[in-house]
Amino acid sequence: MRTIGHWIGGKPTTGTPGGTAPVWDPATGVQQAEVVLGSVADVEEAVEAAAAAFQEWSQASLSRRAKALFAFRELATARAGELAGLVSAEHGKVLSDARGEVERGLEVVEFACGIPHLLKGSYSDQASTDVDVYSFRQPLGVVAGITPFNFPVMVPMWMHPVAIACGNTFVLKPSERDPSASMLVAELWQEAGLPDGVFNVVQGGKEVVDALLDNPGVAAVSFVGSTPIARYVHERGTAAGKRVQALGGAKNHAVVLPDADVDHASDHLVAAAFGSAGERCMAISAAVTVGPIGDALVEAVTAKAAAVTVGPGRDASSEMGPIVTREARDRIAGYVGSGERQGARLALDGRGLVVPGHEDGFFIGPSVLDHVTTSMEVYRDEIFGPVLSVVRAGTVDEAIALINSNPYGNGTAVFTSSGEAARRFKRRVTVGMIGINVPIPVPMAFYSFGGWKDSLFGQSRIHGPDGVDFYTRTKVVTERWPAVSAPAAASYHFPTSS
Repeated sequence: MRTIGHWIGGKPTTGTPGGTAPVWDPATGVQQAEVVLGSVADVEEAVEAAAAAFQEWSQASLSRRAKALFAFRELATARAGELAGLVSAEHGKVLSDARGEVERGLEVVEFACGIPHLLKGSYSDQASTDVDVYSFRQPLGVVAGITPFNFPVMVPMWMHPVAIACGNTFVLKPSERDPSASMLVAELWQEAGLPDGVFNVVQGGKEVVDALLDNPGVAAVSFVGSTPIARYVHERGTAAGKRVQALGGAKNHAVVLPDADVDHASDHLVAAAFGSAGERCMAISAAVTVGPIGDALVEAVTAKAAAVTVGPGRDASSEMGPIVTREARDRIAGYVGSGERQGARLALDGRGLVVPGHEDGFFIGPSVLDHVTTSMEVYRDEIFGPVLSVVRAGTVDEAIALINSNPYGNGTAVFTSSGEAARRFKRRVTVGMIGINVPIPVPMAFYSFGGWKDSLFGQSRIHGPDGVDFYTRTKVVTERWPAVSAPAAASYHFPTSS
């Protein structure tokens, strides 16, 4: 049985084990490895290693940091297939989707490669008589990332490339469900020339999370996961005096207006709802049909969802893979049943799917529930699986009000051929990321990612300009160099700009 441990101070280690957890092959239901769960002692060792490395790395020139980023990018690009293979094997998503995840993560690395420009300060010459004022950014120290199972390469890459480029050192706590990719990333950082201790990995569960939140040597914590845990991380981390960015869950809506192209909208809804088996925080889980388009859209979506090929992620013919664990698969199936019992029409039932040759795999097919109401559990909760709920609305304003009343505010989309309707929609919805005829509006790396309301705790979104702001703090210097022969007399009144 393969054992997966930690990466601390530039080398792999099993640390001081706090037990182990199984790593499953979701396609077969067979345990393929075990991961060593870290302890408080492991977190302390990692933070100490990162703190020691910070002394050198924080003083490294921007050129040296950029060189390490470029080298890491080249190495990760060369081994993108291997990274994607690890993701597919442990998460279950199809290889093409896993490869896309790696590529989107590398976009953040490319953004961070521009760190010499991103860390430019400002300068005001002669702000007052013989006085200049300027600002510059400095790193925080040891920072930590706590990341979810659904994107074991991309989401950590939203964090550590920017943090490291800014001069910080990093401790990553990945999901124990798919831990291998983070270990390969650690090897790539070392091969790229990053000093030992700048990037560390501690596997584990709640004990490791709490140890990172409580450790006084950790200056900031980045988190992506469910809303209850995001709220917990934010409250506990800020109570300990840390900077915290905590991205929570979602209930993303796609509004389809009567003037939308049904074939185009249904194609994109199926991909957005069932891609990656719905296990992504930007998945569309609620389609809101406006007016008479509802029946035609549901018919088209149901037919296309029924045609999705479900199978092992490593099979090139598969369009959707299994769910990450048996328990998650069974929970998703429970929501489908709940929606039907509470009055929704089950247009497509994905429960009970059996993939030949993989009868014990964690498979469930796409499900479509029509005439869902906002009081139903299938609508209220974040299911995190291949279930699309269709809600009927009479007008675009009714659809906007429905979205705005939802406690989540991560992403939303509208399908329409009306520029006026799209403009009204994007201005009025209380959601952080909006797509117009784009179902999954994940911004490029040079923008920042994050929602509103219960989808984000704290003010800082992730990567992009907000990421640079989060991982640095600004110093402002007011400077005068009087002539040695005629020093200026001190004044006792409040200073002015004259």
